[in-house]
Amino acid sequence: MDTDITNSAAVTNAAAPLTLALIVASDREGRFAPVIADWIRSRLDEREDFAVTVVDLAEVDLPTALSHHPSPAVRAELAKVSPALAAADAFVVLTPEYNHSFPAALKNLIDWHFTEWQAKPVGFVSYGGISGGLRAVEQLRQIFAEVHAVTVRDSVSFHSAWSLFDEDGRHKDPAGAEGAAKVLLDQLAWWALALKEAKSARPYAA
Repeated sequence: MDTDITNSAAVTNAAAPLTLALIVASDREGRFAPVIADWIRSRLDEREDFAVTVVDLAEVDLPTALSHHPSPAVRAELAKVSPALAAADAFVVLTPEYNHSFPAALKNLIDWHFTEWQAKPVGFVSYGGISGGLRAVEQLRQIFAEVHAVTVRDSVSFHSAWSLFDEDGRHKDPAGAEGAAKVLLDQLAWWALALKEAKSARPYAA
């Protein structure tokens, strides 16, 4: 299976890169997210099969009340994120765990969109205390299934994340995390290419 995934990534490299949206879910003041985001972005920058766009929810202010006819102010906020989501072939969601769940801003982003997620793969990078954010990821798998996205099995999780990085944001013992990131991104590339080719052959039946 690993060979098949690697071969798919090699095929992708020979063509145009897949467009990947890295969604940074935390919007709290003093958040640790930028450290993890820089780390996963450095892993992505080493690959030729993805062209990356960052969607940082700390820079977006979407209302919790959904509307089919959003105001000009809301449309301006949507313009910051919707085109990137629509253009993406795949997503990496970087999420912390807040009270056994994920940030409200991420649920809000998901709920404001639908077709942007359909028939696209989603991978997860999570962080937190003892759980490493995995409880947040398990809930997100159910939510993304509802909007017809495909979540890849393997993820990257940072348990007690604040103790794993030095003051310059470098991982103190990166081998395990880098191996997990490679598996995640290889699987994501396989699914992204497979789904993109399938949609080019026939429309997805939502």
